[in-house]
Amino acid sequence: MKKFTLSIVAIACLSSFQVQSAGFQLNSQSATGLGRAFSGDAIIADNAAVIAKNAAAMSLLDSPTVSVGVIGIDSQVELTDTLYTSSSSTTQPLDDTELDNLTIVPNFHYVHPIENSRWTLGATIHSNFGTDVEFEQDFAAPEFGGKTSLTSVNFGASAAYQATDALSIGLGIDIIYGKGEISRPNLLNIDADGTAVGFNVGMAYVINEDNRLGLSYRYAPSLEASGTVDQLTGQATDLDVPLPDMIEFSGYHKLHNRFAVHYSLQYITWSEFDALTSPSFDDPIKEYQWKDAGHLSLGMTYYAQENTELRAGYMYDLSPVDEINSLSIPDSDRHWFTVGATHYFTKDLSVDFALGYLFGEETKIDESMTIIGTSNITALTNNSAWLGGLQVNYRF
Repeated sequence: MKKFTLSIVAIACLSSFQVQSAGFQLNSQSATGLGRAFSGDAIIADNAAVIAKNAAAMSLLDSPTVSVGVIGIDSQVELTDTLYTSSSSTTQPLDDTELDNLTIVPNFHYVHPIENSRWTLGATIHSNFGTDVEFEQDFAAPEFGGKTSLTSVNFGASAAYQATDALSIGLGIDIIYGKGEISRPNLLNIDADGTAVGFNVGMAYVINEDNRLGLSYRYAPSLEASGTVDQLTGQATDLDVPLPDMIEFSGYHKLHNRFAVHYSLQYITWSEFDALTSPSFDDPIKEYQWKDAGHLSLGMTYYAQENTELRAGYMYDLSPVDEINSLSIPDSDRHWFTVGATHYFTKDLSVDFALGYLFGEETKIDESMTIIGTSNITALTNNSAWLGGLQVNYRF
């Protein structure tokens, strides 16, 4: 079954700042970044999207700039060699299952240098977190299937100050809106949403016109949601969703007038995502107990002509899943391969295109549940996705 997720409001009303997206850590802040596997994203500053990674790097833009884009993610999860042991201790093999999901993730960024000053201001709307996994209603192991969905939107405002010709610092505030839905037939039903307030800080250091470094830190608190939380042990109206912090270090080095390399190392405190809880319950609703993880990305840019840039990248994305794995968020270490291009129609108007493919290493799911008796499911999972990005940038 092909499942298509799209917020009509997000596409039609970007100007009114209504955006919704999906994925659970999303790398979807810009088509420019996708084309280089997001390497160097916290320092390259080739358009306004840099605000989503490092507020300090806004200082590298010398004119007001707006970037509006969208990334489409066509993902597949394959389950094979599945064995299901029901609470009656009967074990049966299940047919191979394929979960398809097409998600559209819009983004908006604006950077405005203050004339005759060292200050730069900016605003951004994008998503950092989300997941969307839904099984068919006739899935033979319903307590492990059902639906798991988390969508989030990050509304950010930032300021950068150029302290010296080489060093800039940045600070921003993030208002995170999140909505979660988890459904397990006759066992669990969660439908809640809420907001949280976080912040980000960063620095950008320009060694010379061909070499620069960037470092950023983004704090994301637990999101306190309210709505419906029903399970066999009781009911509640509130839900706590812990979100991880992110640290990113990036570098950019132009080795030739037509060629540059760039890289990023991102560290994510996924250990904070230990469980979904509610103050109304003594025990966690769902335990995850993830470990800290992150990614390493490498890329290159080729300045083919005065008005055309070509780029490519590779990312190794480390899974946070530790001893507890779950069919609801099937995850594994992933490899990204991406290409992209920018074309300048005028000196102020440019368009970015990007295409990427990622695949996850095969991993085994072994999950048990003791809500009614003891049931278990084991399966081999394979994840893959195609990503496409389009973005328009304009300098005023």
